[in-house]
Amino acid sequence: MSDILPQAEKGFEKALEHLRSEFARLQIGRASAALVEGINVEAYGSSQPLKALASVSVPDSRTLQIQCWDKSVMKDVEKAIQISGLGINPVNDGIYIRLNFPQLTEERRKELAKVVYRYSEEAKIAVRNERQQAMGKFDGLKKSKEMAEDEYHGWVKLLQDRVDQFNKLIDEAARKKEADVLTI
Repeated sequence: MSDILPQAEKGFEKALEHLRSEFARLQIGRASAALVEGINVEAYGSSQPLKALASVSVPDSRTLQIQCWDKSVMKDVEKAIQISGLGINPVNDGIYIRLNFPQLTEERRKELAKVVYRYSEEAKIAVRNERQQAMGKFDGLKKSKEMAEDEYHGWVKLLQDRVDQFNKLIDEAARKKEADVLTI
């Protein structure tokens, strides 16, 4: 019985962590290593994340600089960035691969704010799904008479309190990211 709530909380935390990683990958006109670190690169006969092949630095707010540890994979890294959907053309000077991020337009900022909202709604849906699973387990225990009515209502209230706390954290993260996106 007492392991149902911690299991649900793990699911809530996974939803929040996923939301934060999605927010980190959003391109908001400022360079961030998180934008490219997870890009898969076909090198040495297998697919590997870029962070396993190179170091990524941010020399200024609009530039990412990628230095491959092995110069023979620079073309592979460059190709992976081009097909990643970032919408940025890499500049390869033989030592570094540079990505220059343009200033965002007002229209693009508004589009990104909608994406932030969509991601936060997806996280809330994940939390609701976890709550449904936990509620199903509580209902099963109640029906099989392994849990008393009062105990059932206590657990359900605790579960809802945790859901509300996580939804509040999701809303806070979304508000903060939306402010980041809309700030010029």
